[in-house]
Amino acid sequence: MALEVGQEAPDFTLQNQFGEDVKLSDFRGKQNVVLVFYPMAFTGICTGELCEIRDQRPAFVSDDVQVLGISCDTSAALKVFAEQENLDYPLLSDFWPHGEVSKAYGSFFEPRGFSMRGTFVIDKAGILRWSVVNGPGDARNTEEYKQALAAL
Repeated sequence: MALEVGQEAPDFTLQNQFGEDVKLSDFRGKQNVVLVFYPMAFTGICTGELCEIRDQRPAFVSDDVQVLGISCDTSAALKVFAEQENLDYPLLSDFWPHGEVSKAYGSFFEPRGFSMRGTFVIDKAGILRWSVVNGPGDARNTEEYKQALAAL
């Protein structure tokens, strides 16, 4: 089921690449959040997209905005991936229960068991303000979610 803009974003707790719990609702009242679901670490399009966020950090990560990358990879794999690519924002593991958060956001690709390329902009009140879900092979346009952030 796809989420509608204007509805409350489903809360979740996932482990980051260091094994620490990250809870979406902990950002309420503090920061806007951009959820960036991606199929798999260490793959071409995913690496390119996540490195683009890293390279354009001021447009995505600030006192006002936090990016959270989410995949169905294990936190151990995400740690190595983040170190290898110098990714300095949280990568969250939706490994177990497998794809549960991806499913809640309508971004899970059941035939292959991983997330599609879903991007969700959530405001400080926890309300979904913008989203797009692309297929596994369709790279995102980061300009679109920069514009969505600028509109907050």
